[in-house]
Amino acid sequence: MTYTVKEIFYTLQGEGANTGRPAVFLRFAGCNLWTGREEDRSTAICQFCDTDFLGGTKFATAERLAEEVAGQWFGNGTSKRFVVITGGEPLLQLDRPLIDSLHALGFEIAIETNGTIDAPEGLDWICVSPKAGTVIRQRSGNELKLVYPQVGQMGTAVGAQHAAPLLDPASFEQLEFRWFFVQPMDGPDVERNTDLAARYCLENPKWRLSLQTHKLLGIR
Repeated sequence: MTYTVKEIFYTLQGEGANTGRPAVFLRFAGCNLWTGREEDRSTAICQFCDTDFLGGTKFATAERLAEEVAGQWFGNGTSKRFVVITGGEPLLQLDRPLIDSLHALGFEIAIETNGTIDAPEGLDWICVSPKAGTVIRQRSGNELKLVYPQVGQMGTAVGAQHAAPLLDPASFEQLEFRWFFVQPMDGPDVERNTDLAARYCLENPKWRLSLQTHKLLGIR
C-alpha cells in the first residue's frame, strides 16, 4: 500500500466534540465525492468542499507515514497523542497496518469521513459528516456532524435541474452515534446559515451546534 498525503500538521481540533484539543492532522489526498478540481465542482456530489486535497507526498509504508505523524507532535506531558485523519475521503486509503503503526507510537486515532465507506476496525473515534445524495454505510460512531443547510442530488448531479430537498437532520437520528452536531455551511451565507443552525438546535435539543473555531481563530 502506497499512501498519498496532502499535508500533516499540528494544530487544535476546530470542530465537534473534540474542539480545542491538540492534534496532528493527517490529510489524505483524494475523495470519492469530488475530484478536487474546480472545473468539476458543478457536477460533483459534494459541491461545497472548502479543502484542497489534490496532489501530495507519497509514503511507501505505514511505518514511515506513522513516523512522520509522530514527528509533528509537539505536545509534552502525559496526555495521550492524538491524530485526526481526514481528507478528501480518508477511508480510500486508511488501512489496518497504518492504524496499528499509529497505535504503536502512542496515538489515539480519530477519523473524519463522509460515511460512504465502512471504517476499518481499531479506530478510537469516528466522526461521520454526511453529504446529500449519498448512501451512508458507516452508521455508527462517536459523532455525526452535519453541514447545514445543504441540498443534494437524487440520481443526478448536484446543480442539475432537479435537486433533492433540504437534507433533514432528523433522518439521521436513528443512527448509532453519541453526539449529533449541525455545523453552519461556510461561504457567503455563513451568517444566515449559523442562525439557521442555532435555531435548529434550540428547536431540536438532540443536536448541538459545532462552529469552525479554527477559522474564527485564524489557525489551520
